[in-house]
Amino acid sequence: MKRSSGQHGPLEREARALLRDAITSARRLESVHGALAAAAEVSIACLEGGGTIYLCGNGGSAADAQHLAAELAGKYLLERPALAAVALTTNSSSLTAIGNDYGFDQAFSRQLEGLGLPGDVLIAITTSGGSANVLRAVETAHALGMTVIGMTGAKGARFAARCDIALVTPSVSTPRIQEGHITLGHALCELIERTLFGRGRRPGAGSARRPGAPMPVRGTRRRSGTRRKRA
Repeated sequence: MKRSSGQHGPLEREARALLRDAITSARRLESVHGALAAAAEVSIACLEGGGTIYLCGNGGSAADAQHLAAELAGKYLLERPALAAVALTTNSSSLTAIGNDYGFDQAFSRQLEGLGLPGDVLIAITTSGGSANVLRAVETAHALGMTVIGMTGAKGARFAARCDIALVTPSVSTPRIQEGHITLGHALCELIERTLFGRGRRPGAGSARRPGAPMPVRGTRRRSGTRRKRA
């Protein structure tokens, strides 16, 4: 079968159109810069205080949750101490046991009940804004006194309103939204890493921000008898 090798063949035209669409969508992400900076601020404060960033999502969003947790727990660009980041999507025994015993809508919230502490952060990812288990996780995180960073698309306005900070990819196309999420997630990781360990550390940065210095030990934060509820 003979394939067209010129730039005017049907597949070449489609490929170019798809890439142009992705590029156009990516350019619109600049409008999210304020929310992205706010997300970085709360994430940095969480980590400096010995807290943990939790992430959750379904399908492609689960993959994004695991990807971003790995960038923080391992490294993004800089050699530095590990950061406390956990994807709630990775323990198949917990996910299936909770799904079987309590329902899949509690797959993430049930884990947070045992792990989350006031001052921790949940990054909740849903392209549609309607994932029941992600919405339940947001409710639980707020009940525990956690801050919620939501990642969604243009149709997820109601979900975004439930989050403390919303990183909304301005698109209704699932592929474009997912591309926006990983772009915003990478930018978030870089902002966190640069601020905590890069040359451009903020004035007054403490010992936790020196390259090679350990982050605060999580065990220094104790659970109180009652949970701090969302104001």
